Amino acid sequence: MYDKLLRRTIQVGNYDLETLKVNYPLLNQLISVEELFWTNPNLEEFESGITKSPVTMVDVRDAEERLKRFAPYIATVFPETKESNGIIESPLIGISNMKKQLEQEYKQTIQGQLLLKCDSDLPISGSIKARGGIYEVLKYAETLAFEHGLLSLDDDYAILDSHIFREFFSKYSIVVGSTGNLGLSIGIMSAKLGFHVTVHMSADAKQWKKDLLRSKNVNVIEYEADYSKAVEEGRKQAADDPTCHFVDDENSHDLFLGYSVAASRLSKQLLELNITVDEEHPLFVYLPCGVGGGPGGVAFGLKLMYQDHVHCFFAEPTHSPCMVLGLMTGLHDQISVQEIGVDNKTDADGLAVGRASRFVGKVIEPFLSGSYTVSDEHLYKLLKQLADTENVQLEPSALAGMIGPVKLHQQGMNYLNNHNLIEKINKGTHIVWGTGGSMVPDNIKKDYYDKGIKASRI
Repeated sequence: MYDKLLRRTIQVGNYDLETLKVNYPLLNQLISVEELFWTNPNLEEFESGITKSPVTMVDVRDAEERLKRFAPYIATVFPETKESNGIIESPLIGISNMKKQLEQEYKQTIQGQLLLKCDSDLPISGSIKARGGIYEVLKYAETLAFEHGLLSLDDDYAILDSHIFREFFSKYSIVVGSTGNLGLSIGIMSAKLGFHVTVHMSADAKQWKKDLLRSKNVNVIEYEADYSKAVEEGRKQAADDPTCHFVDDENSHDLFLGYSVAASRLSKQLLELNITVDEEHPLFVYLPCGVGGGPGGVAFGLKLMYQDHVHCFFAEPTHSPCMVLGLMTGLHDQISVQEIGVDNKTDADGLAVGRASRFVGKVIEPFLSGSYTVSDEHLYKLLKQLADTENVQLEPSALAGMIGPVKLHQQGMNYLNNHNLIEKINKGTHIVWGTGGSMVPDNIKKDYYDKGIKASRI
């Protein structure tokens, strides 16, 4: 009864923070912007958790098939995807030198092998958002073309690269609110098809991302406020226009499903590397998290694929820990980081979100193993180390997952013990999800690296 009353008061912005701090002691660390490691008390076995999900394996397979249908078109209009026959995918690589660096730096042996999933190298928009963002645009385009009798399942979708389709799509518009990377994927894909597209960008968005979008004939509207304002304004623009599609990063099932397709593709890459995932060979995955769609979709897909043999952890900036705040308190989108006194200001622009997606939080709640937070200084330090050891340079937000294996070993022993993983982790695999960075201009990459040098001296 008290829990219901608490939820109700938070909805009107009048909750008792002191009571929350008593009920959830780790909240004090969030408020103090200290790094923390949290394990999910609501984690369930896969079979019981999946019964609560509004999203199913059928939905994910439908998304996979749609992406296959569009592959001939993608290969035609984006030459960088020809080699992969229009499939938008990224490499999975070993980073043994970085593993040694982490072990030396933190005086902690990392049991099992360490891999990097390079969504930083995804073609077209250079980040994990190329999965969900591009998928939602393609689904909208397909739906419109079907409704108007211009396209059928039997067609070669390469026909979309024509004046007829571009003229047709130009009668419609697509709108999104973004901190940067989602805007890139939505903007680039929508403009290529012929849609009018507007990206509402928050104060956190990097200038080069705005410039790139404008070079693709995308309308960019800038705000001094944060991500929530950009989304709000995008939603308003689309509300009264039946020819305008709003990509709702906070609640979109289509974005979520686009991300979830990553799991089946990853499973093939693991097989190619002769890596087994089963009861004796657990998989640990560390995913940078903003509003939750990207990491949530990937984690959900992985749980469908590997069930209780995969353990997924979200990673957030200490100044923008919206998902762990929502999950920890069970309040999801009814509470924001600003309401507990955290400023939501971070150089990890893709993760600069103050309020988590309720849809994603509720879907992933039975499946997520835990979350942790990491400071900006730590991100820059890890950025430099990865560049030095593996010659891979990511953007700051993409490094959030890198410290995950260390945190699991040092602060997650109870989790490992409770799930009978102590004796198995040495035969397991750790995958850090590198969410973006390949499209960052060289001069900005240098700035990031220089900040990493400074952070390493502290």
